[in-house]
Amino acid sequence: MRKQPGRTDAYACVTTAKKFKKAHLSATVPATRGVSGRLVALLAVASGMTVANLYYAQPLLSSLSGVFHTSTATAGALVTVTQIGYVIGMLFLVPLGDRLEKRNLVTVLLTVTTLALVAAGLATSFPMLLIASLVSGATSVVAQILVPFAAGLAPDHARGRVVGRVMSGLLTGILLSRTVSSLVSDLAGWRVVFLGSAALMAVLAVALLAALPQHAPTITVPYHHVLRSTARLVRTHPVLVRRGLYQAAMFGAFSAFWTTVSFVLTGPGFHYSPVGVAVFALVGAAGAAIAPFAGRWADRGLVRPMTGIAFVAAALAFAVAGFGGHSVVLLALAAIVVDMAVQTTLILGQHTVYQLDPAARARLNSAFIALFFVGGAAGSQLGSVVYHAGGWTALTVLGAALPLAALLYWATERPRNPEAGR
Repeated sequence: MRKQPGRTDAYACVTTAKKFKKAHLSATVPATRGVSGRLVALLAVASGMTVANLYYAQPLLSSLSGVFHTSTATAGALVTVTQIGYVIGMLFLVPLGDRLEKRNLVTVLLTVTTLALVAAGLATSFPMLLIASLVSGATSVVAQILVPFAAGLAPDHARGRVVGRVMSGLLTGILLSRTVSSLVSDLAGWRVVFLGSAALMAVLAVALLAALPQHAPTITVPYHHVLRSTARLVRTHPVLVRRGLYQAAMFGAFSAFWTTVSFVLTGPGFHYSPVGVAVFALVGAAGAAIAPFAGRWADRGLVRPMTGIAFVAAALAFAVAGFGGHSVVLLALAAIVVDMAVQTTLILGQHTVYQLDPAARARLNSAFIALFFVGGAAGSQLGSVVYHAGGWTALTVLGAALPLAALLYWATERPRNPEAGR
């Protein structure tokens, strides 16, 4: 039977196109087996340094309220505004990670972050500081472009571990940011905190531009189609919404704890100095050690059971914090457990979400992080209001209620496949 010429030509064209695409991708992205530990370490450090910009203000609220003559509740809005900026960046900037070449996108965002932090450090009024924090929060989403970047470089069997290592850097940055901010502000003033971070962002932009491999876009549709496709992913993947709501509850509890615990430590029960608060935050950073283990649990298919355990652990930690309001040891223990629980659910959630559609990891991450950062922003503001209205006991009740609500929602989950309890 003779082959039809048209069919042969079409087959040849398709084969050539596939070979070209494969060659192009191999030229821009290194083989997954060749992902170096050095690159993973750089991604971890970069993620931690950028996300830290969201939390530098937390231990400075008392000082800033005095400098700008505002109430502590008004000063607390600085944390909320920064996190709102982060949500805006997650919704409108992170999806570009699938549309644009990632290395150039990261460089541009870090440049804007640098300028915004300079403006924050030179702020002459509280509104100016708020606007600068909103912009720096929006562009600090670089961390959430780098995490799916690392996931894309990792082989399937080790994706959880690679993401866990990068996330350990990100979470260490979140936890150490308060310590660094407290120490630097005590030694050199609050302005140096923001100006010093601006200098670090400039150095980081140059380092990432030199070290990151080029990464071809996975889609070529116009920007407004990218945003539409992100919304469509939310509608078509219920598990994305579920994991986002889990993390919103956990991150709300996390933010409520760390936004208000500085008031407890500097109050009449402890009389801690800013350095003392910094040391306490450093103890809490021990919770970041759980990240690599959470990645391994995800690779072993333990997503669902470990998620439930993390919810229970967080609720118990707030109970301990409530009874230990006059014991720094119990407060520190509660802080470590809360941090571990939040980090565990975050890594398990990202591992699950990244597997929904490998070609849309940036957009999936955008929706996931935006969902739970809304919870974080609400937790910061609500925690501050509850603390000033009902004290530390009321705050710990709120903190325990959030993971318990997530646990009740978790109990309604019915995994559809045995692969990872998704």
